[in-house]
Amino acid sequence: MNTAPPLAASNADAIDVFERDGYAIIRNAITPGLRDRLLASAEKLLASDMTQGRDRGGDGKDGFRGCLNLDPVFLPLLANPAVLPIVVQLLSPNIHLLSAHLIALPSGPPRTIRIPERHGWHRDMYGVTADLGFPHTPRMAIKAAHYLTPVTPNCGLTMFLPGSHRFTEEPVVPVGAINPPGAVTPDITGADAVLFENRTWHTGGINLSDQPRIALMLQYGYRWLQPVDDPAAELRTDPAVTPVEQQLLGLPDRHPDGSLAKGSGASPIRSWWGTYSMTSQSNRQH
Repeated sequence: MNTAPPLAASNADAIDVFERDGYAIIRNAITPGLRDRLLASAEKLLASDMTQGRDRGGDGKDGFRGCLNLDPVFLPLLANPAVLPIVVQLLSPNIHLLSAHLIALPSGPPRTIRIPERHGWHRDMYGVTADLGFPHTPRMAIKAAHYLTPVTPNCGLTMFLPGSHRFTEEPVVPVGAINPPGAVTPDITGADAVLFENRTWHTGGINLSDQPRIALMLQYGYRWLQPVDDPAAELRTDPAVTPVEQQLLGLPDRHPDGSLAKGSGASPIRSWWGTYSMTSQSNRQH
């Protein structure tokens, strides 16, 4: 956190796959050591009585919103150099963090969710689709999903319907089924991240691994979208936080004296992205 995010090599293949499928796998997005630290902190939070940001759901699902406000161990994911350049290229430099969501999916057969009567498949940002209509919903946000517990065939990884970000009608789940035709579970390791956008149909898998499946999902979106998490004003003023991280945490369009400075809140990533793009182009030429 003491320097700006180091430049990572451009991942054109991931961009192409994302544009085609609505999701893409980023290999080796985090180190094993960081993953261990993230899991230890996540398990500590889940075992606590903390209510700030607590997010409990059906069938014993547990979690927290606003994880960056709860433990600094999560901060290395905020401007992850394996993830951020791809997110910026797919959206723009005018982005911030909408949500840092810790999710613990318990092990066991589904009872009220992921059954034929309630299959669980959905788009994110449901209010946008409700307001604008299914075929008129644009790409507005991208999530980076990290899976912290052991990745096994039956651990309940998030499933996706490839190409559903381009659908003009809601996909059909056949009667008596819980998945639409063509649904897939990504083939990943615990070091990988999965990026997917708000329009991509997805759902949690069924966890039969005999332990909770713990995931951390960071959602990035345009700065004109309201974050889901509580404001991170104190964190943004931490001297160890870089300008790029400050923008992602909600830097306002203001001069130091408090007066309006239109667009200035996106200056850190806009400047960083210009340098990144020029460096990437120079590396390709050599």
